[in-house]
Amino acid sequence: MTQTRYAEVTAYISKDGSEIRELMHPSLHGNRLQSLAEATVQPGARTQLHRHARTEELYHVSAGNGLMTLGDTCFTVGAGDTVLIAPGTPHRIEATGAEPLRILCCCSPPYSHEDTELLERC
Repeated sequence: MTQTRYAEVTAYISKDGSEIRELMHPSLHGNRLQSLAEATVQPGARTQLHRHARTEELYHVSAGNGLMTLGDTCFTVGAGDTVLIAPGTPHRIEATGAEPLRILCCCSPPYSHEDTELLERC
């Protein structure tokens, strides 16, 4: 399948605690080398600190505001910002605004629960 429709994509809760919609993933759509998902973090919530041993991620903030933890650094992000998360880098994101934080997440190789190591318990 080469096309998905947002309204037809069922959301689930990922290992880090965010709500995920897999917009394009090899296990579902036939692409091979990357995945694209939308993550939603509700106001005042944050994902668990985690890392991926193999996967490089790009986070593109499409709506809302947040606080990104990337390794030992914390910085604010907002709509239009894009963040590179290198493999092995601990990271999490918190929604700091009044609206949900929405992030497009591109992963290469494609996202897998097995490549997600939680570094804290909530």
